[in-house]
Amino acid sequence: MSTYCNPINIDYTYAVYDAHKDISYRSGADPAVVEFRNEYYMFVTRSMGYWHSTDLQHWSFIHPEKWYFQGSNAPAAFNYKDSVLYVAGDPSGSMSILYTDNPKRGDWKATPAILGDLQDPALFIDDDGQAYMYWGSSNTYPLRVKKLDKGHRFKPSEETVELFKLHGDQHGWERFGENHSDTVLAGYMEGAWMTKHEGKYYLQYAAPGTEFNVYGDGAYISDNPLGPFTYAPNNPVSYKPGGFANGAGHGSTVEGPGGQYWHFGSATVSVNMNWERRISMFPTHFDKDGLMHVNTYFGDYPHYAPAIAGREGAFAGWMLLSYKKPVKASSVLQDFRADHMVDENIKTFWVAEENNDQQWVEIDLQRPGTVHAIQLNYHDYQSDLYGKVPGLYHRYRIRGSADGKNWITLVDRSDNYKDVPNDYVALGTPQTVRYIRFQNIHAPTTNLAISGLRVFGLGQGKAPQQVRNFKVNRRQDRRDAMISWDRQPNAQGYNVLWGIAPDKLYSSWMVYDNNSLDLKSLSVDQTYYFAVEAFNENGVSARTKVVKVE
Repeated sequence: MSTYCNPINIDYTYAVYDAHKDISYRSGADPAVVEFRNEYYMFVTRSMGYWHSTDLQHWSFIHPEKWYFQGSNAPAAFNYKDSVLYVAGDPSGSMSILYTDNPKRGDWKATPAILGDLQDPALFIDDDGQAYMYWGSSNTYPLRVKKLDKGHRFKPSEETVELFKLHGDQHGWERFGENHSDTVLAGYMEGAWMTKHEGKYYLQYAAPGTEFNVYGDGAYISDNPLGPFTYAPNNPVSYKPGGFANGAGHGSTVEGPGGQYWHFGSATVSVNMNWERRISMFPTHFDKDGLMHVNTYFGDYPHYAPAIAGREGAFAGWMLLSYKKPVKASSVLQDFRADHMVDENIKTFWVAEENNDQQWVEIDLQRPGTVHAIQLNYHDYQSDLYGKVPGLYHRYRIRGSADGKNWITLVDRSDNYKDVPNDYVALGTPQTVRYIRFQNIHAPTTNLAISGLRVFGLGQGKAPQQVRNFKVNRRQDRRDAMISWDRQPNAQGYNVLWGIAPDKLYSSWMVYDNNSLDLKSLSVDQTYYFAVEAFNENGVSARTKVVKVE
């Protein structure tokens, strides 16, 4: 059955935003994903075009006939009754709403009117034809909305409705900084997106900053698109602060195959610049109480694809075989060591001394394991590419061996003509091997740099035992809790899960190596429930008993 793995593998565009500084990097962020005539379109910040898919898994880039010269910025997109697709996202902040009935061709036309002072626009047209524009990107001002007259050049109403702003003093996850640790700057509220589901309006927003591991999306809920809105008690609804690809904010929610909802969000890289990002996708649900929640559990491990009916978005159960295993390489430039490829940190990377077909990497898994999939994540180290560069492609081979002497081919990209910066390959037939060997053939960048060579499958040992001595100490500052447990001797890491009811443990944080978590994302007036589980390359332990914390 088909699977995918975050960050998603598309031909991310090279940013031009920092070209005047000679800083080159790929980026994809702020995805606006919409369905149109049973197919899907993804509009991404500064990408010089957009992507098309028939299944939400395989994406092809569209060079539209007409588009923003610098690419759209934090774009809005809306499908109006399959008759026309609307987009707004001029980088200047002053924009016309664009429209087309043929997005594959991209013959976009501009509504003959300009909406001014729009940051991170979000267009929503209700079932009755009434249009609304939400916007805002600030650590001071609230999200706002205006009615638009769709039949009169989207003319805005005179009234601007101020909706809500961040309350970091009440909602811990809205605080600025890595792990919400900044005590000086206020968080940024941005990236509005409206989803209507069963008569309820879910206005999503991002906080506290795109460059942080804790960048996520919250939601306010209303019976009316103009409000009043009520803060969702399980916020943040989309949150992925731990693991390899961190961040799940400034996204969009779309109904996919079989009626399953998906949330697309921005994942931080933020090495070359803060705006260096990738895109992740997660299955999304609305529970019996009307609470929206995005499932980021094992969110950067393989999951079943959207087209797999009944299992769409479910964790495939394949564990990480390569974590912190011994690595050797053909060459190493300066301190960019080969073991950076197996440390589950997208911000660290190996760089070879040269970029040619003599470069290789070998991982010793230390014991045989059944390999089901491999993800290869390239990095930009002193690249010199800008914009949508034609003709980029990657070529490589990955082989496996049980004894380090006799090798079989696991992945063959030797004839590949595609640009695959975050390539993910599920093996047609799983193979039991101990050694993994990557052989470079061609990388389109000046330097060969890789941040993650991630091998997924199942080991032949036992999963960890249930965690013992699990404790949650909510601090005097009720936004914070110190969570601790006894180490499991054979655990790679742990998943800390929490939520507002024993059956609503919707949030999770993947913790490698450590046996504690300083959690700073709680709401002051909310009771929480917690559990923890251990995992390793062989599987996942039973969860602890759920702990209630007032």
